[in-house]
Amino acid sequence: FISKYTINLLIIYTLSYSKNQMGNFDHTSCSCTGKGVVLKNAIPGDQLDEVLRRRAEEYRKQQNRTNTNLDVLLVAPSNSPLQYPIHGFTVEPLTKSLIPGLAVHAGTRELYKVFLSVSYGNLLVDGATETDLVVGQGQNALNISTTCVDRLNQLLSQVSYTSTIYRINTRDLANFTFEDHAVTFPIIIKRSSMPVLYDPGTDINTQVTVATKTFLRYKELNVLIESIRKYYKDIKIIIADDSLNPERVNGSNIERYIMPPAQGWFAGRNLAVSQVTTKYFLWVDDDFQFNSETKIESFVEIMEAVPELDIVGGAVNNNQFYFKLVYESGDMEEGGCLSRVFNTTHQALPSYPHCSLVDGVVNFYLARTDSVRRVGFDPVLNRVAHSEFFMDGLGELLVASCGNIKIGHQAQVNHNTYSEYRTQKKTDERRKLAHHFFKNHLKCVEY
Repeated sequence: FISKYTINLLIIYTLSYSKNQMGNFDHTSCSCTGKGVVLKNAIPGDQLDEVLRRRAEEYRKQQNRTNTNLDVLLVAPSNSPLQYPIHGFTVEPLTKSLIPGLAVHAGTRELYKVFLSVSYGNLLVDGATETDLVVGQGQNALNISTTCVDRLNQLLSQVSYTSTIYRINTRDLANFTFEDHAVTFPIIIKRSSMPVLYDPGTDINTQVTVATKTFLRYKELNVLIESIRKYYKDIKIIIADDSLNPERVNGSNIERYIMPPAQGWFAGRNLAVSQVTTKYFLWVDDDFQFNSETKIESFVEIMEAVPELDIVGGAVNNNQFYFKLVYESGDMEEGGCLSRVFNTTHQALPSYPHCSLVDGVVNFYLARTDSVRRVGFDPVLNRVAHSEFFMDGLGELLVASCGNIKIGHQAQVNHNTYSEYRTQKKTDERRKLAHHFFKNHLKCVEY
């Protein structure tokens, strides 16, 4: 199973192309199917122009902030005599580093002349003598001329690059030319980061925290807690509670956090996950019920065996519930198109016949704590929200669904006040669609 970090951006660093032929590829407008909801229709007509203006400006700023300039397509020229690094040359910002692999492989010439240039750094040839013709030392453009190809390659092996800008994750493009041959290769400017590790301890209680959000359903919550303790008597339980009038919750090793009344579903998830101190957390709804098939250890086994995974979901009363998201980024003006396709997978998870790779799962899943915190739950979505978390995590979270790990669901009980808050009203739906229009830069969405 190839690490997503190993293959990340590999396509970008294919080979190099002539500087005169490079360019960005503009996105084209995406099309919405008949079932898709056109999101701009959720914006009041007298506000649409102003919302579009603000959205366009925020999108431009977001692209400038998050675009690390790694997505430039570089294509190798054929039969080039130039040797250069095509992938993996990474430097610390403002730090001098030798450029590996520079060389020219050419037949006999009276004079060999090469040209190197960069945009965000300076170039220097270490070890150059007065007899070497090197112009541009310590600048962003460098000319080297010699009558001997071996001496040229010796000088090229001593060319160093120092970035002149402090960025923690961006790139420069180096241009390298010899006679009519020209290539461009990336130099990744990236600040080294430290690992953040969770000590898994010695048993399931030090690896996993059970987390849930509750609102008014204390009877169901107590049944859930009782069922957890039947199978995992010492595991920590974290509860985010935004009930109107909080009631007492009994039990050992339980942390309950009282929120403002009716603060909302995703706000409660954020609060609960923020207090997890273990490597993993198991998310469950407050009306679920552990049974003999609720094997947290099976989740952990999969996550430990496939460390690229961020979330592994199970089944609730034999209902696996999983989906795939299909996203087209669209153009800058209209935005993208998103659709959710149920019961569709990307592919099977190798070595685990009951598991498949998907984009979203049911509300019964084991997650890496640090991965979920990076994505977070949008607190604007306080009523009906589930897929929205996986929408925000698209391209960030590797998700699997496994039908052989199960949990029970308590019988539905009619709570009038709960239903009043839980049911999404037309105004809530319109507000949510308008939110996606702006926040996710979407033209349309099909749930």
